[in-house]
Amino acid sequence: MRSTLPSPDPGGPGADTARYLSEIPDLAHLAPVFLDCLPGVAARLGSDQEVRAWCDLVKRMTHQARGGLAPLLHHAPRLLEVVTFDGLLAWTQFGIDAYRQQPFQVHLYFNLETADSHAALQKQRRGLLLADIERQLRLTLRAFWGEDCAIHPFTQWGDPTRRQFPHLDKLGFHLPDVIDHASALDIYRATIAHLAAHKRWSRPFMADNFSQLQHLAIECFEDARVETLARGLHPGLGRLFLSLHPRPLAGSVPPGWNPIRHVLTRLSLALLDPDHQACDAVLAEFAARFQAEIAADPHDPQLAVRLGVALLPRIRTADFALARIWFDDTIALYRDDNRFLWQFLEDTDSKDDFHSDHGTAPPPETEALVAPVHWPEWDYRRAEYRPEWTTVFEAPPPAGDPAPIARMLDRHADTAKRLKRVIDRLKPQNRRRIRHQAEGDDIDLDQAITALIDRRAGLSPDTRIHQSHVPAGRNIAVLVLLDLSHSLNDRVAGSDQTLLTLAQEATALLAWAIEQLGDSFAVAGFASKTRLDVRYMPIKSFTEPWSDLAQGRLAAAQAGMATRMGAALRHAGHHLDARREDKKLVLLVSDGEPADIDEDDEDTLKWDTHKAVGELHARGIHTFCMTVDTKADSYIADIFGENGFAVIDQVERLPEKLTAAFLSLTR
Repeated sequence: MRSTLPSPDPGGPGADTARYLSEIPDLAHLAPVFLDCLPGVAARLGSDQEVRAWCDLVKRMTHQARGGLAPLLHHAPRLLEVVTFDGLLAWTQFGIDAYRQQPFQVHLYFNLETADSHAALQKQRRGLLLADIERQLRLTLRAFWGEDCAIHPFTQWGDPTRRQFPHLDKLGFHLPDVIDHASALDIYRATIAHLAAHKRWSRPFMADNFSQLQHLAIECFEDARVETLARGLHPGLGRLFLSLHPRPLAGSVPPGWNPIRHVLTRLSLALLDPDHQACDAVLAEFAARFQAEIAADPHDPQLAVRLGVALLPRIRTADFALARIWFDDTIALYRDDNRFLWQFLEDTDSKDDFHSDHGTAPPPETEALVAPVHWPEWDYRRAEYRPEWTTVFEAPPPAGDPAPIARMLDRHADTAKRLKRVIDRLKPQNRRRIRHQAEGDDIDLDQAITALIDRRAGLSPDTRIHQSHVPAGRNIAVLVLLDLSHSLNDRVAGSDQTLLTLAQEATALLAWAIEQLGDSFAVAGFASKTRLDVRYMPIKSFTEPWSDLAQGRLAAAQAGMATRMGAALRHAGHHLDARREDKKLVLLVSDGEPADIDEDDEDTLKWDTHKAVGELHARGIHTFCMTVDTKADSYIADIFGENGFAVIDQVERLPEKLTAAFLSLTR
């Protein structure tokens, strides 16, 4: 049969592009690389026109992103397996535009070594993205299984011979980041059900006690056992599992191939569907034994071991020793790789082998806190987000001596006395009555009389006749965010104080006032050194007291680097999202406009910060900026709106003004 795929024409655009590369001295070595990858690229394109467009793209890269050409040529055939050619063009163009000012880093983007590269590629991929349904899957796990496990995406990008499968470990559920299948949503749902069933009912077996073939047989029975239990708990799962289970035909394995997976997949189908007629007598016998044993004791942890070990000698043939295993129509896309079922006594150095994490130490609790977090950034020129463009590292300042904070408060004792009168007026004085309680402080007479009338009338009375009284609190969460850029080291005019010291005094006085009111609050600082290194420094979290430890961190905070404000606001908003208070506020203390050393266009970070403020507002988080920049009138209203800021002309009054602003905002 004649192939309909486009092929590189020795005298066509491929040869022309190779000559073009060979004539550029520092790119001549890429001409043979281009020719080597051309057949793989052409085989994945739909027409000769797309092949010409690919060649044009390679030429354009030599001018616009020269450093990214070599990794693009290396990855192009694999990229075209996960995105269309239009998707590849869009991903490439994003990299060209995004790294125009950073040519020394463009090779990292095209080598898929940056978060924004993966995020941009993800937008172009075919299929259902895990990110789009992750919340739905979490809710399903919580509602149907009572599980609140973390869900971690993995990508199939990389070596095609080392494909990953869903799996379960101490970190949580690991699912593919995208599924390109007509039943993608059903596959995701079945996968989390299968993993949840293993987590609830499976216990690890000692892997070293069994051969590799016995592993496969035992896994077949254990998968069927937990799925049978899951179907008993949620009957609708039976149809879901069966609809996604492969149905291999007997006798379809060609000579010279190992049929072990083919045989076990046919058995697996018979185990799940009692009405399925297994044409092999041995498989039918073991399907019947499975049904009998699971009916007797479905929670027997050794059921799979007994049946798996007994099955293997009955089905083994000489072909089971062959190295080439037949995989066609044997992979249940919703099932995991079963690493959770095995505990190993001996470790392995093989990269191609996996071990479960049974018996290992749990992951450190602080790991999630220090891991970098990626946030998008708004590109006002293209009117779109740069996905996962900034990297935020969260780590508290070193512990320090809290004594300077106490001395700062002593210096502002008179201000504190004046503010105390305002605070006393704002403190909750009243108590709120909660009615319709089954239990409470006392009887709600109105409800009791109503219940008595209903009872005498022959109606079923409402027994919730108690009431309780609780303080009518303010129900506010505040995050104080300090701009700790290098300019805070400048001295205040006519004073020996630096702006940093003044900001510390203002924060200390504000923290005292918030504590007096009983509001929930956190304090953090931020600074940046390019988009790849934004530092977020938690000084006090919402869950810890305003103790000597937190005050020592504030005293030890140092100023340095630049001000990537949008990324810091997004990260602060992330912490406020977890709060349940009715009113949420970010109180930003700054001395200048957003800026960073890797961004020449001053409007870029200004409008990104404006976008971040809007994002927080849409989630019910109010942002207010207190700035000591006397030139702020030229930009601050564009960022925070007409009522979202205050400019302090008398810098030395920042401590008083900051606290007064907070009290006014939270009346």
